[in-house]
Amino acid sequence: TSALPGEGKSFSAVNLAMSIASEMDHRVLLVDADVARPSIPKVLGFGAKKGLLDVLLNHKLGIADVMLKTNVEKLTIITAGSPHAHATELLASKDMDLLLHELAQRYQDRIVIFDSPPTLITSEARVLATQMGQIILVVEAEKTTQHVVKETLRQIESCQSIDLIYNKSKEFSGSGEYFGYYYS
Repeated sequence: TSALPGEGKSFSAVNLAMSIASEMDHRVLLVDADVARPSIPKVLGFGAKKGLLDVLLNHKLGIADVMLKTNVEKLTIITAGSPHAHATELLASKDMDLLLHELAQRYQDRIVIFDSPPTLITSEARVLATQMGQIILVVEAEKTTQHVVKETLRQIESCQSIDLIYNKSKEFSGSGEYFGYYYS
């Protein structure tokens, strides 16, 4: 997650997923849980497909029915699915608990990464935070204030493991000359 839009959370989620999937011993399932503004299918070149919210709404649809293979052999994605006015309630539902349990039991060989909405913009991120084993908070360099970071951490403190990625930092060479602009 991130505190605010535009900090690079989806970019980081895709890159983390691809990096782990490139390792010899790991498979990855990347779930686009940013149900208000899904971006992972667009980043990876997929069109709109049935996904997470569709599984939560239609009990005849299974999680395996919405998994999409990518051109990275060990990377599978699940899109956010069809927009729904009650997305927060769906993500907080017993059906979501069952789906997460199924993912943990049925796909034990995979690392599951959820790209959630920005924490301070929607309630969906806070709901998801209560269900995650680890959270990576993406913080944009020179933009996200310390106050915003502290408030975000307060809202997701239910998770025992929270790490931060400092993203979009400008790096300089030892001589003080501009070296380049990087996503870290």
